[in-house]
Amino acid sequence: MSVKKQNKAYLFVKRLLDIVISVIALIFLIPVTLVIFIIDRFGDNKGPVFYKQKRVGKDHKIFYMYKYRSMIVGAEKRLEEDPQLYQKYIENGYKLPPDEDPRITKFGRFLRKSSIDELPQFFNILKGDMSLIGPRPIVEDELKEYGDRVDKFLSVKPGAMGYWQASGRSNIMYPERCDLELYYVDHASLWFDIKVFFKNIVAIFKADGAF
Repeated sequence: MSVKKQNKAYLFVKRLLDIVISVIALIFLIPVTLVIFIIDRFGDNKGPVFYKQKRVGKDHKIFYMYKYRSMIVGAEKRLEEDPQLYQKYIENGYKLPPDEDPRITKFGRFLRKSSIDELPQFFNILKGDMSLIGPRPIVEDELKEYGDRVDKFLSVKPGAMGYWQASGRSNIMYPERCDLELYYVDHASLWFDIKVFFKNIVAIFKADGAF
């Protein structure tokens, strides 16, 4: 499948905005990180502040995406050791409802519901692995959901905020999710990025599909 080439001027402005916004955001995140660090010293939350996971980026490049940790230490191993839970995880769009997910801490539920757990991705944006706006980065197992459209999906940088998120996030499963992400790839522009940004802000405040 042919891949649409994006305008160089658009990509330059997009990258410039990514750098400026992520630098400012990371400065403001210093006190937030300190508070979360203190909370993560106690009880069920005890463990590292950050969680990293392999994701697939532009042109199939593998990178580590960062989040504030919302799960218990060793969460992935716990998921893999429970076949029924893992099957439900796959069938539910590679997620589990928070009230059925034994891996998520109480504080982690708050982080996810408020989308605060996503904020460390500004570090990924500054590095250039991600952009502020773009399709959400996925794990390798999810690539099969895109079939022969996977190269098109991976022709752009993944984003911290995407059209799928703005449209309902975890309320929208595959294959509809693929269609929404690829709609963004086909229509990416500075104006559309601004529209997606504000739609995401509204979705965050509504906690729409956040878990």
